[in-house]
Amino acid sequence: MDSAKRASAPRTHILDRQIVAAGKGGKPAEVSLSAFSFLFSEMVQYFQDRVTSIADLERKLEEAGYGMGLRVLELQTFRERLQKRRVRLLPMLQWVSSNVWKALFGKTADSLERSTENEDEYMIHEREPMTNSFVSVPADLGQLNCAALVAGVIAGVLDGASFPARVSAHNVEMEKGQREKTVFLIKFDPEVLAREARLG
Repeated sequence: MDSAKRASAPRTHILDRQIVAAGKGGKPAEVSLSAFSFLFSEMVQYFQDRVTSIADLERKLEEAGYGMGLRVLELQTFRERLQKRRVRLLPMLQWVSSNVWKALFGKTADSLERSTENEDEYMIHEREPMTNSFVSVPADLGQLNCAALVAGVIAGVLDGASFPARVSAHNVEMEKGQREKTVFLIKFDPEVLAREARLG
């Protein structure tokens, strides 16, 4: 292509491009689950060799996810061309459990609900988080929930949007014969509820 044609060709910003290249028929290709599971497994093993407890391992995964969450917030805000920042709690959580979830996992979260006991707590339910789909946790790490990475992503998104919260991933037993589901418990800082009360 000569320089005149190159200069007149429309330019797309790197953030406008799809995260993955187009697949057959022009449809967006998905990231290979086997590649993701391999990389994630290596991440878990790397952290496992450097911690002394399950809590420390989950904390390391949350810290890794936090940085991802900040970047996801920035990318989604740019892609959706958001002109105004979300200032209300419930619309922000709905955006996380729908738009952010779709961008990361190709679907919305299974459900979002508010705690009946504590007004500063919300829960996002996910029957089978991608991080847990191909993980078999050894008996000596029985309570480990690798979805701690996703909890970190949620915390990063919320913190970056000025909704600081502590997010943790918890296993919840299902009926016999079904895998455990994961509940992401979101506990907001008091300043978030105080701001929400001021907004009425």
